[in-house]
Amino acid sequence: MILISVLITIVCLLLIGVVLIQNSKGGGLSSSFGQGNQVMGVRKTTDFLEKATWGLAIGLLFLCLASAATIGGAGETEIQESKIQNQINNVQLPQQETQQQPVSAPTQ
Repeated sequence: MILISVLITIVCLLLIGVVLIQNSKGGGLSSSFGQGNQVMGVRKTTDFLEKATWGLAIGLLFLCLASAATIGGAGETEIQESKIQNQINNVQLPQQETQQQPVSAPTQ
């Protein structure tokens, strides 16, 4: 469970970084490759960032589903509630003494 939580955190941070690098109007990291020597073309950089975004988003989806599957769901809470209810039902209340005080007549 801890491993999945750590992986979710890493994927979220990477996804945030990839989204922040992108610029919807053609700027961002892609625009810096438009000058001088191009290691990758502008279009290739945009394609890579888009594929990375989709890949990380799909990975995050599957990690969240795996996390939800390993938690156990509502079955455990029902078991805990029934244990608590059993303890409540098994508690014996202290018996009260039923001695009645003699009622005296009011004096006039």
